[in-house]
Amino acid sequence: MPASACRTNWRAHGMRSRAMPDFSILRRPLFEVAHLVERREVSPVELAELSLAAIDAANSVLNAFRCVLPERALAAARRAEAEIAGGSYRGALHGIPLAVKDLMDVAGETTPAGSVVLADRVATEDCDVVRRFDAAGAVIIGKTHLPEFAYHGSSINPHYGPVRNPWDLERDTGGSSSGTGSAVAAGLVYGATGSDTGGSIRNPSSQCGLAGIKPTFGRVSGRGAVTLGWSLDHMGPMTRTVRDAALMLEAMAGYDPGDPRTARKHVPSYADTLDAGVAGVRIALLEDDGASLPLATPAVVHGLAHAAQALADAGALVTPLRIPEVSELELVGVGLLRMEASATYEHFLREQPEALGAPARDRLYLGWAMGPEVPLLAGQARTVLRERFSARLDGFDLLLLPGMPYEAPPLATMPAGTRFLTPFNALGWPAMVTPSGLGERGLPTAVQIVGRPWAEALVFRAARAVEAAVGPLNAPFAIPQ
Repeated sequence: MPASACRTNWRAHGMRSRAMPDFSILRRPLFEVAHLVERREVSPVELAELSLAAIDAANSVLNAFRCVLPERALAAARRAEAEIAGGSYRGALHGIPLAVKDLMDVAGETTPAGSVVLADRVATEDCDVVRRFDAAGAVIIGKTHLPEFAYHGSSINPHYGPVRNPWDLERDTGGSSSGTGSAVAAGLVYGATGSDTGGSIRNPSSQCGLAGIKPTFGRVSGRGAVTLGWSLDHMGPMTRTVRDAALMLEAMAGYDPGDPRTARKHVPSYADTLDAGVAGVRIALLEDDGASLPLATPAVVHGLAHAAQALADAGALVTPLRIPEVSELELVGVGLLRMEASATYEHFLREQPEALGAPARDRLYLGWAMGPEVPLLAGQARTVLRERFSARLDGFDLLLLPGMPYEAPPLATMPAGTRFLTPFNALGWPAMVTPSGLGERGLPTAVQIVGRPWAEALVFRAARAVEAAVGPLNAPFAIPQ
């Protein structure tokens, strides 16, 4: 292995208990386990060992992790345990096992971002998100798989293989934060990071029954994360409950002088206002996106109606609305992504195209083939549509619409695009998915809640109201013993 301690597996010979491990505590919500850690009823070291053992047992089935970081994780867990025993509790992430998507740098480790052309690139420092997790006392367990350069809406990856969905091992997780979706849904870690350039947090969160948020552009730093689309990339958390996502985003967010995209904005305590409710909140319910297509599968439409009713029952004012700008923004977002991605990776297309997998290479060529006038026109269209979209939602606080328009498809496939997701990368507005129920095949459906810039706190409140009606979903996957 090139100068990296990152391993593909870990044998738990050093565990404090050699009895058959009980993985059930890994399935509990992060916020519940955080209370146990704070009260010293659960050991951070034991949690880290359990997480490592669970990955060791399950990863050959799921392919969620590219590698684990046992030495780093156990050192962080021991440090957390000693600090808490000494009365220095840092907060809800202290001593909690988390994972990061394998396009985020961890000092001394490789960050291939799903590609072989970056396989020997060793990070010299932590990315900003990892640095913030370390400051919060979190335990970084390992790095999760993704399609090449995070440039696909499924888990397909010719180099590292597809990632399996814990709800059905013959189904895909969605992409590009595919390993994160699988790892969190399976209960291998309490939460993990995703990146979202065209829907890559919200797609796998929808398919895996998770809460996942793409915050406002500039809320979380992308410094030290491999770029796909510089003006479209967003970093955010994926968790099993809305409260867990709120706690993770609090730790991840903040101004970073090393990333000019970040804003000098106060980061609220999202968890503190989570149960403030939605009484009087004005919510637009998407009834037509202008695409002249069915909105979604019957199961997704049913889940959307259920979520709308739950919000109305909680006191929100829900009004159906036709928003043709959604489909127009999707076209602009896809065009911008193609241009920015091909510009980022043009040197690989020119110098070693044979080293790229066909899915990424073909998409990069599409952007490369665009004429020189397209970036100017796309930028102009984005500006106009931002104004039109904002005007269309005048008088509303939030927008409710589907996450993905279908349930998890067969492994390594993607039957349609992310038509409800990509528009909000082009806008830069905060957008969160949360489960809305189960379809006929027992697969999760999800709704998406979109707020105005910097209104993540309100988005979380609405997502919590939906979650209260639906309940967190638990995948049927059992970690092999």
